[in-house]
Amino acid sequence: MGHHEKQSIVSIIGSVLVIGFYSLYVYRNYIQADMELLNDFQFWGKSFLYLIPVAIVVQIVIQILFAIANRIITREDIPDITDERDKLIELKSIRISHWIFILGFMLAMGSLAMGMKPYVMFLTLISSGFLASLASEIAKIIYYRRGA
Repeated sequence: MGHHEKQSIVSIIGSVLVIGFYSLYVYRNYIQADMELLNDFQFWGKSFLYLIPVAIVVQIVIQILFAIANRIITREDIPDITDERDKLIELKSIRISHWIFILGFMLAMGSLAMGMKPYVMFLTLISSGFLASLASEIAKIIYYRRGA
């Protein structure tokens, strides 16, 4: 398994952990005590704004720890050369990610148009962002295995 594939797997695990723990934290500390928060736009705005930096910082820390552990275990340096294949794989995975997020965005707006509660829209947006991130990393693994 190549370095890029390992990095994608670590990123998937990190994303799942971040969204899982953050969702559990928000549910236990806020939603469980007051279910009316689900219809509060300010709550959802704050939740989104806090999730973004938390996810970024955690992913950076996880990638740094992965690089250190990988260096210690395999005695290999991180490849610092990005060739055309790497760029092509990155572009293809970003394209897949964008389409999934756009589909989720359209579903979120459709839920509002059908008169559903506002929290359905926010949950759909969060889910589509998470699924887009996972799809991007899975696509990278597939493309690196294929050699595309």
